Amino acid sequence: MLDLKKIRADFPLLGTEVYGRPLVYLDNGATAQKPLCVIEKIDALHRSLNANVHRGAHYLSERCTEEYEAARETVRAFIGAESTREIVFTAGATAAINTVAYSFGERWIGPGDNVVITEMEHHSNIVPWQLICERKGAQLRVVPFNDRGELYYDRFAELIDDKTRIVAVTQASNVLGTMPQLQRIIGLAHGRGVPVLVDGCQGIVHGGVDVAALGCDFYAFSGHKLYGPTGIGVLYGREEWLEQMPPFLGGGDMVATVTFEKTTYAELPLKFEAGTSNFIGAIGLAEAIRYLQRLDPREVAQHERLLLDYATQKLSAIEGLRIYGLAPRKCSIVSFTVEGTHPLDLGMILDKLGIAVRTGTHCAEPVMTHFGVTAMCRASFALYNTTSEIDALTEGVERAVRMLR
Repeated sequence: MLDLKKIRADFPLLGTEVYGRPLVYLDNGATAQKPLCVIEKIDALHRSLNANVHRGAHYLSERCTEEYEAARETVRAFIGAESTREIVFTAGATAAINTVAYSFGERWIGPGDNVVITEMEHHSNIVPWQLICERKGAQLRVVPFNDRGELYYDRFAELIDDKTRIVAVTQASNVLGTMPQLQRIIGLAHGRGVPVLVDGCQGIVHGGVDVAALGCDFYAFSGHKLYGPTGIGVLYGREEWLEQMPPFLGGGDMVATVTFEKTTYAELPLKFEAGTSNFIGAIGLAEAIRYLQRLDPREVAQHERLLLDYATQKLSAIEGLRIYGLAPRKCSIVSFTVEGTHPLDLGMILDKLGIAVRTGTHCAEPVMTHFGVTAMCRASFALYNTTSEIDALTEGVERAVRMLR
């Protein structure tokens, strides 16, 4: 089993007190805390190696460029991509998905075509596709889920046709925790010659990914949910797709030659990295990945499953509490409401008890609409959380309910 005492010592913020109480941080689905090695790496870069990459002949620039490209290789190996040409650094998963929606969409989506997504997607995997469909006169098709949070897989076969240009699906719902059967979905799509984008924001944290084994065409994730810095994300794209896609943004570093008559573009992946890159973030993300690689992934998965099962059991015992998302394939996220209370009120009282949870729509408003609610509370667990913190959450919810009722 994981050495939780040692792991928690690696994350300085977990020792914080809130309103005179020990912090219980259960908002990891929004952003995870950073281990000390990441904090120190970022600090050291700012102190001793801060210089723009790719564009300087001086020592600092060359050294920083080496670390930046080494970070790209770290990411490549971590997700199982074949080449660093397939690893594009972005501002986050939202930027990565928008890059595909715009660039792929400009090249291949036209009037009468369609894009298939699911009802459980984060807004970042809905709105970009709506925008391209509106611009191009295409249709957005949605695969629904049942009240347990399980997708109706037979609907993929019904909705994917010869006018479908791409399928976009989450690896793990940020509200329900559901982890769809991606290989089944990808198999159905590829059987019709349709590429698949996977939103891996939650999934890469809870179980990781091997993009080659998975067979997806695009994969997006963000650094700050993976114990890394904010403002950095990754877009994996199969080289054959990225080669054909036009650039999303224009500017410095993504060009080969520029004249007023014609601009030619840089080789992959720089074609999609316009402007000054977040090299500090990329190098910090690589440090977070190295931290995770020092842990046994089986032990992490076992621990997170224990937390999920324990939280589900404890919270389910509270009268009037409903948990949303009961699929058997689920990551360590528990979203809930309590009859007779509002999630925001619950969250505010829990905060005063030192317990940080998420409240609201969680950038997944169609999920709220499905269940007929306007908001939910969400407790999302990371590798450093404990069962005693779940006890504190349970006691806090019970206390808040007594106050509010």
